[in-house]
Amino acid sequence: MLSLHTNAASLSTQNAVSNTQRSLSSSLSRLGTGYRINSAMDDAAGLQIATRLDAQTRGMAVAQRNTQNGISMMQTAEGAFGEVTNILLRMKDLATEASTASSSTEDKDAMQAEFDALGAELGNIVKNTSFGGAGLFSDGTTTDGTGGKLSASMTFQIGASDAETMDLDVSSKLSTIAASFSSISANYSAATTGSELATGANAMIQTLSDALDDVGTLRSALGAASNRLDHVYNNLSNMSTNTAAAKSRIMDVDFASETANMTSQQLLLQAGTSMLKQSSSMSQLALSLLN
Repeated sequence: MLSLHTNAASLSTQNAVSNTQRSLSSSLSRLGTGYRINSAMDDAAGLQIATRLDAQTRGMAVAQRNTQNGISMMQTAEGAFGEVTNILLRMKDLATEASTASSSTEDKDAMQAEFDALGAELGNIVKNTSFGGAGLFSDGTTTDGTGGKLSASMTFQIGASDAETMDLDVSSKLSTIAASFSSISANYSAATTGSELATGANAMIQTLSDALDDVGTLRSALGAASNRLDHVYNNLSNMSTNTAAAKSRIMDVDFASETANMTSQQLLLQAGTSMLKQSSSMSQLALSLLN
């Protein structure tokens, strides 16, 4: 029907051009940002899922750093006790040498001087071993194994959720070691001259053997915890990779598909604009009937 008041073809074409323009604008935005979802209007459910995945990925990234820091801290502690082991072995050598009849009083005095120096270094290691400025075995003033990070139960955050934690408690082992060191050398906790090798060198051999066992027990616990954190790190790396990939499939634009869509919308827009121009001449056909 020809009508002077309503150009139905023009209205229809205007609507089509408007829709095509919106689609083209959306395609250009996606290609410009690289994201399929640039606002909640694009995909409300997809945006919610992607945000949750992003939060999980970020949490796992921080947890990975936590595991590495935890491993570094325990390696510092284990390394300190590695040197403690060397000191105890040397003290055991001195006690064994001093307990034989061929050692003279002068020999024992020389051995005791070294024994005292080693005892003082045991105290120094316990008091001053630290990680990130915080003492691991002591607060820096005592040698009884209290006041440090390892002096109480520790909790490591090893995942993105509050339930993903790892507990480690070696406080009782540390206290046992500190007590063993006190019984080994009077010079451990206070600057003095001991008489351990002169009065009880033979008994000291077993005392040092027991201390070595205690140190080995603690080092084993620290090593086991470090190994677990290493496995936690590897698992987090795997989960983080797959979670990031899942988020990418939701959020990222497929450039090949979107480029083809943009080209199609551009052609439709050109065609619609051309037809909109042609539809404006429809009303003039009605006037031709009056001639």
